[in-house]
Amino acid sequence: MAFKAQGDHVWLEAGDGENDVAIGACVKEVQGASVILVDDEGKEVVIDRSVAESLKHMHPSSVEGVENMIELGDLDEAGILRNLLIRYRANKIYTYVGSVLVAVNPYCSFPIYGTAYISRYQKAVNATDLPPHIYATGEMSFAMMKREKHNQCVVISGESGAGKTESTKFILQYLTAVSGRHSTIEEQILDANPILEAFGNAKTIRNDNSSRFGKYIDVHFNDSWVIEGAKIDHYLLEQSRIVAQMPNERNYHIFYRMLAGMSPQEKKSLHLTHAQDYYYLSQGNCLTCEGMDDAYEYDVIRKAMTALWFTEEETQFIFRSIAAVLHLGNISFEAKMEDNIEACDVMNPETVAAAADLLQVPKEHMEEAFTRKSTFAEGEMIYSPVSVERATDIRDAFVKGLYSKVFIWIVNKINSSIYKPRGKDDTSGRQSIGVLDIFGFEKFDMNSFEQLCINYANENLQQFFVAQIFKNEQEEYDREGIEWNFVTFVDNQEVLDMLAEKPMNFIALIDEESRFPQGTDESFLDKLNYNHKDNKHFVRPKSRVQSQFGVVHFAGTVYYDTTGFLDKNRNTFSADLVDLISSSKCNFFLNMFFKERSMGTETRKRSPTLGVQFRRSLDVLMKTLASCRSFFVRCVKPNNYKKPMEFDRELCWQQLRYSGMLETVRIRKSGYAMRHTFEEFVTRYHMLVRDSLRDMSSRDASHLIATSLLGQENWKLGTKRIFLKESQDVLLEESRAQLLSSKIIFLQRAMRRYLRMRRARRTRKGAVLIQSRWRGYRNRKAFLAMKRGFARLQATFRARKL
Repeated sequence: MAFKAQGDHVWLEAGDGENDVAIGACVKEVQGASVILVDDEGKEVVIDRSVAESLKHMHPSSVEGVENMIELGDLDEAGILRNLLIRYRANKIYTYVGSVLVAVNPYCSFPIYGTAYISRYQKAVNATDLPPHIYATGEMSFAMMKREKHNQCVVISGESGAGKTESTKFILQYLTAVSGRHSTIEEQILDANPILEAFGNAKTIRNDNSSRFGKYIDVHFNDSWVIEGAKIDHYLLEQSRIVAQMPNERNYHIFYRMLAGMSPQEKKSLHLTHAQDYYYLSQGNCLTCEGMDDAYEYDVIRKAMTALWFTEEETQFIFRSIAAVLHLGNISFEAKMEDNIEACDVMNPETVAAAADLLQVPKEHMEEAFTRKSTFAEGEMIYSPVSVERATDIRDAFVKGLYSKVFIWIVNKINSSIYKPRGKDDTSGRQSIGVLDIFGFEKFDMNSFEQLCINYANENLQQFFVAQIFKNEQEEYDREGIEWNFVTFVDNQEVLDMLAEKPMNFIALIDEESRFPQGTDESFLDKLNYNHKDNKHFVRPKSRVQSQFGVVHFAGTVYYDTTGFLDKNRNTFSADLVDLISSSKCNFFLNMFFKERSMGTETRKRSPTLGVQFRRSLDVLMKTLASCRSFFVRCVKPNNYKKPMEFDRELCWQQLRYSGMLETVRIRKSGYAMRHTFEEFVTRYHMLVRDSLRDMSSRDASHLIATSLLGQENWKLGTKRIFLKESQDVLLEESRAQLLSSKIIFLQRAMRRYLRMRRARRTRKGAVLIQSRWRGYRNRKAFLAMKRGFARLQATFRARKL
């Protein structure tokens, strides 16, 4: 027991709840047998003095907070959480865990970005010597690319609303600034952001600028470390948002920005009015977004399109398509009976006319495509009516396909402006730094096929993080014979196996049912129950009438409603809709749907479903990430209400726990983050020791270098590699930089002395030459004067003689 005095910091024990964690407190006052404490949330707690004496004292590092959490004395859940809390309240939103950056979203702007800060981190010998910052991660990836001449990647992860998109923009801002050339290509890479955000981001209940698609931006550098181009890969645009939004959510930003920023003449040419007049924009009862100026952002988009070489004709086609989407959403249908079959008619033909005019298709053809279905049977085409519900589904499918094609076209157009393919004869070096900004883990009241795909992507990213930080590292220690106390961690591989890896996985079953003519959402759910009923990560429906199933993800259990699963997965255009597009007189629309128009009906049926396409693209992404050296940015959402500087301890702890942050701190503190082969180590650091290494093996030479410079502790020799702490690698790099700098200074001094001596010799030689020439000139001049004098004297003498 220890006496507690005023001002002491202690830990108050946690409750019995699953998410309860000890909270820090300060002794405010000691009154006789009672002690008054004030905890980290500002609440006063009065406890008995005898109880207070048993409380654990807080380590000094937890009182003041540390920039790198591997330095914490209280290496537990409470210490990590409090460290983030006190730094957050001090407006310090960035914290390190080794080289992993934890970023807590402040939901407000801080003056810690821009040219001055970029210059500060760029000029630093070691970026980690400065306060933690997203720019430091950019600098570390850039420096490591130059040092290793190997591709790098920055993986930014976190829940929706945690700040991933903003972090991505700051990384790109830093990379384009330090490239050194400040050319058009760097500006174009930055200009791509407002366009992609407008067409791919939307306001949700959790995030005012939520990315509804994933993107991997690969920035390419030449052998002079100057940016020469970039390439953007995109993943799974959320199509359902185009036709339906939940309360207090918006459709994609571009719709509102277009209506707010266009001139009256432009809107008139597109038959547009106000946002509240369109069904696709008003379902969420949210037409504006606090702190967002849609009219201003529209001007930014138009300028960015110009910078990325969008022609005026292409820009007009894009906005004609977006306007057509709004008009299509306002088409309504009226039910009727036709030969005892449910049928429907269009109730507002003028709206159809507006949409048809923008897409340059016949109005009658559009009405027929929505209200009738064609079937080829026994050598002839049969047209049958459809119900109101089916007509609405056909209209929505057409709209989702149209908007998705426009989005894909825009991404391809941007790539055509910023991507520089390698020529066959191009032998120059090219390295890259990739930045991944992908949708965060999602859990709503109603979750569907999109959420399953999004959370499957997050499971992949979590497994990649686990593999890089825990699995691969500890397996390498074992292979190299390093003595090591293994750190236990949560492995989500079994969830990935269930979703997409093992036979009869979720995606395979969805794909199978989507291809069966009689496949339904109910039959898909039945197959899930049959094949996975014994899997601990699968939650079965409570009854047969329920259309839900649950998945125990790494971030928590999510329940998915299977209604509409198969239709969303099929994601195909019917032959009638393809015929409608083919009737357009606009080459822009015809070219966008070239693939669909060139495929037959059977080919369309055999084309990969959306789930399979998404899994394949994720597999390629994971292989790309695995081939790079990775830097991680873990974004944390401090509260669910988007309020500035409000820290919800329970919410933050849930995110830290499922992301494995405590285990990350432990393995970074006790592990060896830096490793080199013996040959690489000797080649890079041999100049730091005076002893001759010529007759030594690379292993013995590595041992001598490490012993001489690092002492005997905190590094290990394996069978093929030497393992170092990050701080030791920094020390070696600084020593090497200082030595090279001193040698360079010596060479510069010697060169300057040589140049001065050469200049002096040349000056002396020149002076002697000038003196010689001057003396010659002076003597010649004197001689000529004397000669002229003698000539005059002779002439005078002769004249007198005569």
